[in-house]
Amino acid sequence: MHAGLVPFTLVAFHAHPDDESLLMGGTIARAAAEGHRVVLVTATDGSAGLADAEHGTHAELGRRRLEELEDAAERLGAARVVHLGFPDGTFGSVGVTEPSAALAAVLEQESADVLTGYDPSGGYGHPDHVHVHHVARAAAATTGVALLEATVDRALIVAGARLVHAVPGSPPIDLARMRDSYLPRPELTHKIDVRPYVAAKIQGLAAHASQQGGSSGFRTVTLLHRLPGPVARRVLGREWFREVGREPGGRLLDDVFASCRQ
Repeated sequence: MHAGLVPFTLVAFHAHPDDESLLMGGTIARAAAEGHRVVLVTATDGSAGLADAEHGTHAELGRRRLEELEDAAERLGAARVVHLGFPDGTFGSVGVTEPSAALAAVLEQESADVLTGYDPSGGYGHPDHVHVHHVARAAAATTGVALLEATVDRALIVAGARLVHAVPGSPPIDLARMRDSYLPRPELTHKIDVRPYVAAKIQGLAAHASQQGGSSGFRTVTLLHRLPGPVARRVLGREWFREVGREPGGRLLDDVFASCRQ
């Protein structure tokens, strides 16, 4: 714990195992390193993903992915992992009431100060990610916990995609899709500097071995955790959020607990 800092509790809510490392692994690692409690909550076990022969059935893949999430949590410094147990791929079919109540129960049990969810498009439109947005909004409204929506600066993601695409062996990238994903800079409220924690983020990504290669092809997890050091620092060194209820514009905040300190 750094001198002068009050410890807070951050609950990071995600759709699937590996989302936590992809979107905000650096923020998790930074918060934990600064002495705060971090709790990872996953809505599903990721079992609807492509199950390579080595992973067996979808149920077996789901069990493995939850084990990988526990490993990633340890590498990132998170204190607890909660699996809500909703169906992967059809998370939206359960509605908002049941999962938001389950998430609110975790927030209350942990006396959470900050919850993270996703932006309205779920970043790139994945239905489970979009539902995370709605569930997080409902749980935050019920509990009064500050809500930050994890996203990416749309103005930079295309440039980042081009940079990543320059890495030998990288797959084709749909730049047109990138231009319609995540949030534009004027809607952001937070830009978190995680450059000192890029190595931890890469370790979190590496924990999700089932999402690397195999018959499902070249995966984002694989690409990011293999980036050369200087490229990784540039691509992964900032993480982005919009705080619900905070007016965007002006200087972006470098503290996910800023509202708790006011």
